[in-house]
Amino acid sequence: MYFPRFGDCYEFYDPVQRKTHSLELPELNGSRVCYTKDGWLLLYRPRTHRVFFFNPFTRELIKLPRFEMTYQIVAFSCAPTSPGCVLFTVKHVSPTVVAISTCYPGATEWTTVNYQNRLPFVSSIWNKLVFCNGLFYCLSLTGWLGVFDPVECTWSVLAVPPPKCPENFFAKNWWKGKFMTEHEGDIIVIYTCCSENPIIFKLDKTLMKWEEMTTLDGVTLFASFLSSHSRTDLVGIMRNSVYFSKVRFYGKRCISFSLDEYRYYPRKQCHDWGEQDPFENIWIEPPKDFSACM
Repeated sequence: MYFPRFGDCYEFYDPVQRKTHSLELPELNGSRVCYTKDGWLLLYRPRTHRVFFFNPFTRELIKLPRFEMTYQIVAFSCAPTSPGCVLFTVKHVSPTVVAISTCYPGATEWTTVNYQNRLPFVSSIWNKLVFCNGLFYCLSLTGWLGVFDPVECTWSVLAVPPPKCPENFFAKNWWKGKFMTEHEGDIIVIYTCCSENPIIFKLDKTLMKWEEMTTLDGVTLFASFLSSHSRTDLVGIMRNSVYFSKVRFYGKRCISFSLDEYRYYPRKQCHDWGEQDPFENIWIEPPKDFSACM
């Protein structure tokens, strides 16, 4: 889903059909995207500090209490129409203290609590968030992983050293080319760097270390700055691949990386994520009758 700089016309690129569809969504005027999950958008209006959910396919809108967001990012656990939906954001107060704010549909205000860190944890818009097996995972700018339990209200930074990447990955804008998602309980991180092939890691929760992956076992990952997703029902060349939220060839094809072929499609392109606005686009899961919404 692409967010226009001006106007209310939003484009939706379908990587399966390689087609782009358009929708007029005046409800989103003046807002920026924060996160997506289960076909829902979480949005924020900087001028009014208004936070709200919106389903672009059903046009359903759910308002939330106002909240001022500066440089932190925010995620939610499940669709706002499902029981147990909770929103989460974390902001560092100092290297050893973070402020965690939570909210839920129907609440009248956000709850903010400070937590101590045993390990340094710095927040920024380049952090990555994902909800997995009842926990929020937050990958910091420098690769440390924080974990928040919304039921027990506990926070900790795991004693897991950041993923090991070649030195050439730590070049200009290196922190912008990171993505994180989950699949069947596994936390997966993707590191990219310009023309280098991406490196994919999975968190080994038993050994407490990152393991490099050479295959996704047929899973397809969809990577975008603010939220990333996994699918198991795709076929052909889309299996065992990572699809990035960059479209080339006049909207006909998005950049992908095949772990079977160990190459980018299309070839020989420099993928400098520092050139891209993090709020410009995001992957969103459409309903099965997606064409009926267009």
